[in-house]
Amino acid sequence: MTHQANNRSIAALCIALLSTCALSPAFPVQDTSGIPVFKVTPVKSTIKFAVKASVPIEGTFDKWDAALTYTSAHVEDGVLDVKIQAASVNTGSGMKDGKLKSKDFFDAEQDPYITFHSTKIVQTGPTTFEIPGTFTIRGVSKPETLNLTLTGTKGSGHGEIKGTMAFDRKEYGMN
Repeated sequence: MTHQANNRSIAALCIALLSTCALSPAFPVQDTSGIPVFKVTPVKSTIKFAVKASVPIEGTFDKWDAALTYTSAHVEDGVLDVKIQAASVNTGSGMKDGKLKSKDFFDAEQDPYITFHSTKIVQTGPTTFEIPGTFTIRGVSKPETLNLTLTGTKGSGHGEIKGTMAFDRKEYGMN
């Protein structure tokens, strides 16, 4: 996210394309080596998006997967993967959904997935993180940063992760 985001035409993404993304709860699962893998549960989680334009658009994606996998006990070794089905966009309006799925925006028929794959995790405060990675939409991949904030009681197995990522939609070919 650039510091000039307010001056640009943006679509905000959180855990893949949102203005806020509530991932609650993220349940830890141990792999065979005892290192946690956090499976984000779509039943109690959402991926939201907002597009700032002459007519603002907000909505959610109904079909997606996300996991936070660690290769060690160090926070910086985590890898976040998010995969969204672009055609699952839901604004509450069939007309808006059709426009967003079209070639002008997500081009869901040609490029059915919106993805984010982190390259590292940087803890910036006790409950805040920056997650740089590769964001891909419409077949265009660029480096972007997802900013996360955690809430909840440590060790409880329950919590909430809210994240935001803003990007210039025109850099990805969206009109």
